[in-house]
Amino acid sequence: MKQFRTGLILALGLGLSACGAIDTATRNAPMDMPQMAVSAPSVQVQSYNIKVSRGLRVSEANLYYPMGDIVWRGEPMGDRHAQVAGIFENSIKQVQQETAEGALPVAVEIEVLRFHALTEKTRYTIGGVHSIEFNMTVLDPATGAVLVPTREIKADLKGYGGSKAIAAEQQGLTQKVRISRHLVNVVEQELAAPGSVQPGVTELVAGLEANVKI
Repeated sequence: MKQFRTGLILALGLGLSACGAIDTATRNAPMDMPQMAVSAPSVQVQSYNIKVSRGLRVSEANLYYPMGDIVWRGEPMGDRHAQVAGIFENSIKQVQQETAEGALPVAVEIEVLRFHALTEKTRYTIGGVHSIEFNMTVLDPATGAVLVPTREIKADLKGYGGSKAIAAEQQGLTQKVRISRHLVNVVEQELAAPGSVQPGVTELVAGLEANVKI
């Protein structure tokens, strides 16, 4: 049965989704991303779990490349673990909404390993890379059987710097918005075709910023 269901995921291969119940408290985090159209769903995410371990080191140092597992300045000073968990939850909720009519029920588990966005110093000068890594496992929600084994996904995204960063902010493309949109696409792609997300710095999938003047 497990082999059959895994094969079904791969065979259907359309726009999929993931959702999360997180260890850090962000269940009521607001959705702040614009709606995005995707292809007809083939998988329905019934449950989710997002884990951002308190063991991940947070750095608030305003350096070009501070040491730390979590570097996040896209929101006011606060619980960075909870903020990162909220970003993942909002993204995956977006995917869940778009795949609500999917045929195959699944549960998705995500464990964040690294969330290293840009500091103020980097963002307003040279720019850089939003370095994001997480483990993702797809399960049968009824039995807990593994449908798609745990994969470590490297979802790096180019980070704007200098005048480009300022122009993007003025058009609503904050770091949070860009990263959230990017995670929606990464999760959908990985669910549709496990193993298809390859390491490397990417722009947003499907030309989401094609009409943005920066």
